[in-house]
Amino acid sequence: MVVLSKPAVIEHLSLVNNTLFHGVPLIDLSKPNVNSLLVKACPEFGFFKVINHSVPIESITKLESLAIQFFSSPLPEKEKAGPPDPFGYGNKKIGSNGYVGWFEYIFLTTNTDFNNQKFASISGESQETFHCTMNDYVSFVKKMACEILEMLAEGLKIQPRNTFNKLVMNEESDSVFRLNHYPPCLDDQFKGGNLIGFGEHTDPQIISVLRSNNTFGLQILLKDGNWVSIPPDQTSFFINVGDSLQVMTNGMFKSVRHRVVANKSKSRLSMIYFGGPPLCKKIAPLPSLMKGEDSLYQEFTWLEYKKSAYRSRLAENRLGEFEKIAAS
Repeated sequence: MVVLSKPAVIEHLSLVNNTLFHGVPLIDLSKPNVNSLLVKACPEFGFFKVINHSVPIESITKLESLAIQFFSSPLPEKEKAGPPDPFGYGNKKIGSNGYVGWFEYIFLTTNTDFNNQKFASISGESQETFHCTMNDYVSFVKKMACEILEMLAEGLKIQPRNTFNKLVMNEESDSVFRLNHYPPCLDDQFKGGNLIGFGEHTDPQIISVLRSNNTFGLQILLKDGNWVSIPPDQTSFFINVGDSLQVMTNGMFKSVRHRVVANKSKSRLSMIYFGGPPLCKKIAPLPSLMKGEDSLYQEFTWLEYKKSAYRSRLAENRLGEFEKIAAS
C-alpha cells in the first residue's frame, strides 16, 4: 500500500466531470490508411488508442503480474529499490515542488545496467525475472512507438521518414519507464470529492505509450476546457503526444494535458514508456513543416527542457518560457 507521511496534503477535486469520453481516436495499426488517421488525431487530441499492435499479450500480462507482486510486498522490501534519485521506488511525491498524489511507483531509466544496480538489493529469483520481463516489455513498446513516429513522419511527408523515431532509437536516447500503482481509497478519504492520484500535466518527451489494467482513473482535458474520463482498455495502448513533438511540429501536434483520479473500489496499475531524445539533442520546429510561418519556439536542448520541466509547477505550461512570444 502507499504510505503517506504526515503532514502530506492530498489534493481533492470538489467538482470533477466524470463524463465517459468515447470519442478517443481509435487507430488500427494494421489498416492501410493509418498514417492519415494518426496525423488527424494528433492536432485534435494529442491522444489516441491503438489496436492490432505488435506487443505480445504474454509480455503485457507477465509484467503486470510481477508489478502487482512487487507493490503487494511489505514497504521495507519495496524501499530497498529506493529512494528515487530520481530512479527507483517512491510514493506520494511528484517532482521537486512538494506535490503529493495517491500513488506509489517504480521509475526507471531504460539503461539495463543501471536498473540492475538499483534493484540489486532485492533478493531471490524474482529480481532477475522482473528485469528480464521489464526489458522485454520495454523493447516491444519502444518498437511500437518508433513505428508510430515513422508513420507520423510519412503522414506529414517529412524526409527522411525516420526524423522522429531516430531520436528514440538512438543508443543515447533519454527514455524512461514508469510503473504507477494507485490503491483504492475509502469513502472518508474522498471527502465529498475526488482524490488526485497524479496531478494535471503534459509529458515533456516526444511520445508516451500507456497501458493500464481494467480500472478507471485516467482523464484528459479537451479543447473546450472539460475534463473527461477515458474508458480503460487493458489490451490496447494509449499514445500521448509529448511537448517535444509539439515543438518539432511547430504546434501542429498538441501535447495532451492529463491526470489520474483515484478509484474508490479498485487499485489501478499503469505502465508508461516515455520515448525521449538524447540529452544533447537540439529541439526546434522542423523547417519542412514551417510553410512560411514563423517559429513558435526557441531552440533548446532536451537537457535544458528537462531541467526546466523538473523545476516548474506540475500544471504549468512548461513550454511557456521557450515560446517566441514570451521571449520577445
